[in-house]
Amino acid sequence: MSTTCDAVCHTAAPCPTKDAIPDVQNYPDSRKLAIDKVGIKSIRHPVRVADKNGGVQHTIASFNMYVYLPHHFKGTHMSRFVEILNSYEREISVENFEDMLRQMVKRLEAESGHVEMNFPYFINKKAPVSGVESMIDYDVTFIGEIKDGEYIQTIKVVVPVTSLCPCSKKISDYGAHNQRSHITIAARTNTFVWIEDIVRMAEDNASCELYGLLKRPDEKYVTERAYDNPKFVEDIVRDVAATLNADDRIDAYVVESENFESIHNHSAYALIERDKKAS
Repeated sequence: MSTTCDAVCHTAAPCPTKDAIPDVQNYPDSRKLAIDKVGIKSIRHPVRVADKNGGVQHTIASFNMYVYLPHHFKGTHMSRFVEILNSYEREISVENFEDMLRQMVKRLEAESGHVEMNFPYFINKKAPVSGVESMIDYDVTFIGEIKDGEYIQTIKVVVPVTSLCPCSKKISDYGAHNQRSHITIAARTNTFVWIEDIVRMAEDNASCELYGLLKRPDEKYVTERAYDNPKFVEDIVRDVAATLNADDRIDAYVVESENFESIHNHSAYALIERDKKAS
């Protein structure tokens, strides 16, 4: 004697019986509301990142993985996102990032997909006078999207720097207030761009860059360097934007500067966004 269930499946598969496990995600939905992004957030997985000096960094990334869900589907298969990550066994690399995204869209039968891979990245830097070496970490996110079969890649880097206030320098008899600042560059690229190149674009346009370790001659240098190169947040975003405008590898960008003020209980902030292909 056969047994039927009350659910109506949108697939051609037989209706589940009492001995089968129903696939509720495959049931139809009558609300006629598509979902722009559905998936999983904040799942960690090992990654491998090549650096510009020929080395390889092994680190842990946090992944956000989404697909577009048409209005007639009730849900997506969340477990498949995890399966895709684990199909790469030990590590995912920047080189196979696009392949992973395309596999995700295919496995979930989606029209579009979006993956964010956020990880700490370390650069070994030499102090400007003594040459002593130390590591600085940067917050990096690789963002990949598939739309109409086209792959779009964005690299986002948060770069800590020093900024010194031009107004404070101008009106003070001696000294000027400075602060640590974050320059954030999110660049949509048409080819591969090294993380170090994005970092350099930010550091070259700050009052002074940061170092993990400084001796006294180095401290004197960076203090005077910032004093001789004062910048508002407006100056920083404009100077970084000008650098990005001149780089043919960059198709579009968002550049932000946030100064964590040393004489105020608030931050100063500025942003420039531009799509170079649309201009």
